[in-house]
Amino acid sequence: MIIINIKDGESLDKALKRFKKKFEKTGVMRELRSRQAFEKKSVSRRTEIKKAIYKQGLNRETI
Repeated sequence: MIIINIKDGESLDKALKRFKKKFEKTGVMRELRSRQAFEKKSVSRRTEIKKAIYKQGLNRETI
C-alpha cells in the first residue's frame, strides 16, 4: 500500500503528482499489462536481449 503524507499547505495536485510517481515506480501497471496475455519464454528472452542491446548502444554514445 502506498502512503503519501500531505505536508502543511501543500496543494492536492502536488500530493496527487507524488502519488502517481510512487505508483509508477512500483511497476504494478506494467506487470498487470504483461499478465493480460501469455508470452512465450523465447519471445520474452528475445525482447530482453533487444532492450539490453539498445541500452548498450546508449551507453556507448555517451562515452
